[in-house]
Amino acid sequence: MAGLPPANLALDGGDPRKLSLQRENIRTEAVRINDHKDRVVGFEEYMYYATITRAEEKEANARFVAARGPRTLKNVIKGRFSRGSVEQNEVVGSISGGGVEEKNHRDGGAGATENAGAARYGITEAQRENTGRAMRTASWGTIFYLITTDILGPMGAPWSFAQLGYGPGIALYTVFSVMSYYSGWILWKVFCGLDSNKFPVRGYGDFFFRMFGSWARHFVNVAQALQLLLTVSVLILSNGQSISQISRGSSEDGMGICFVACMLIFMAAGFVLGQIRTLQRLGWLTNVCVWLTVTLVLLCMASVTYGPNYAAIEASFGLMPGMPIRTYAGTPPPGAATSGEGFVASLNGLNVAVYAYGGALLFAALMAEMRHPMDFWKSLLIAEIFIYGIYIFFGIFMYSYQGQYSYNPAVQGIAVYSVQTAGNILSLISNLIAAVLYSNIGLKVVYVEVFHELLGFPELTTKMGKIWWAALIPVYWVIAFIIGATVPQFSYIVGLVGALFILSFTYTFPAWLAVGYWIKKDAMIESVERFDPATNTYNYVDHGWKRWRRGFMKKPFFNAFNIFYFLGALVTCALGCYSSIESLRLAFESSIATSLSCTPPL
Repeated sequence: MAGLPPANLALDGGDPRKLSLQRENIRTEAVRINDHKDRVVGFEEYMYYATITRAEEKEANARFVAARGPRTLKNVIKGRFSRGSVEQNEVVGSISGGGVEEKNHRDGGAGATENAGAARYGITEAQRENTGRAMRTASWGTIFYLITTDILGPMGAPWSFAQLGYGPGIALYTVFSVMSYYSGWILWKVFCGLDSNKFPVRGYGDFFFRMFGSWARHFVNVAQALQLLLTVSVLILSNGQSISQISRGSSEDGMGICFVACMLIFMAAGFVLGQIRTLQRLGWLTNVCVWLTVTLVLLCMASVTYGPNYAAIEASFGLMPGMPIRTYAGTPPPGAATSGEGFVASLNGLNVAVYAYGGALLFAALMAEMRHPMDFWKSLLIAEIFIYGIYIFFGIFMYSYQGQYSYNPAVQGIAVYSVQTAGNILSLISNLIAAVLYSNIGLKVVYVEVFHELLGFPELTTKMGKIWWAALIPVYWVIAFIIGATVPQFSYIVGLVGALFILSFTYTFPAWLAVGYWIKKDAMIESVERFDPATNTYNYVDHGWKRWRRGFMKKPFFNAFNIFYFLGALVTCALGCYSSIESLRLAFESSIATSLSCTPPL
């Protein structure tokens, strides 16, 4: 997993601290004011307005393509680097303006409630929906780069193959690729079924709020905040290793800069860059990051002629140099894997494979910025094929040359200092951007869920909210530093984060969402039950077990597969956590690697 956060940061250039959860709370409050009572928006109402929005988007996209004209290399490059994508916004704005009357006509009596909302917020419901529609400007090609940048992280693939062997490695990377695409397909279908201009989906937690209620959203958002905090910790640890390697110079005799100080340097850079209020025009940067990663892969492949970095392997895993390099078709025998023996070693390799496909956490935000979200499947499919090809080719290539001495991350397993330094610099550039943006999203979730909702802190868009943001960013990075500095081995914390959080957001949670969504959707009887936009009511013919049974039995095999998928992901999560925790325990007990020490772990 590597890359940038949601497209609302990368594309619209708005304030990165304005979280969708706050906008969702404002919309919910407006609904309550308009209806003069506390009204809960139902699943069927979300679907009703989503159907209207998808039809409008289809028409708008056709008009946009016609108005834009044929694509050439010149206008693609100009649009990518021009400030603000003026041409695109003008076209989208003209299309959006023409669609408001049509939507108000379809909604009928729903437009009568706009005056109350306007009195409270200064804008009408139609203006708000028109603004939201105009902000959706990303094409499926742009989303391909965003997905690839977010997910692509091949530096752990060789080490994963060294723990699994050729056969299990190829099998697991293939299975996880297919299943991660299936999870993305689930999120895409649910998004298209529940997102609308009236009730837009902005983040991962919105799915669960609409399906299961507030408790599910709070649970998912807390897990999301923890994952992003640990991801920043992983980046601090890995980039501390990169800075340490650079500081030692070509001679391996010196220790270079104290390892804790190396992590503090990276953390200090996060302090500074984390104060940025607006992040404009980062969409083009995702293209650069993808090709930086490809360049890094080629650099690592070119370095194999110099042999593995025996010193790094010995420092991190205790594997003595001088043994012949061996590769295995199946699971390596005891003593041939660096992460343990037998089942534990295979699980640690599996955890890295799980981590490699993490990225579904951001899919909702990416789709929220698309001009035509129905095209998301194209972006996802091409990205998954591209990512899978790089993982398999790079993992097999490096494992074939380095065998049991493969290192994670692979760039720090380069034996030649000059080539290793070039690779570390490339990694530092992309990882610093990723760390800043992940901390940005993670702190937003914590602020809204805890500080704003529970403790009454001001909204982040206010002056006091911005002051609190400036004060909390260093606290966030210090916590991430403490976690990263106290962990003795990089691969094991990567595995723990992958098993506990990334596996959940990429496999477990989408399966859970699929079970609820399709049972609720298929329980609806279209010929009898209808949503009335004038009264905001839905005429159910039944409730309870009978309704859920009807929804399940409409697609019994599909729903049973999703339940099996959910349970299988839970088991994999438990096994992955066990192996990572056990390996961390053994690493603490041994003298192979130390924490909070000037001695680098490699």
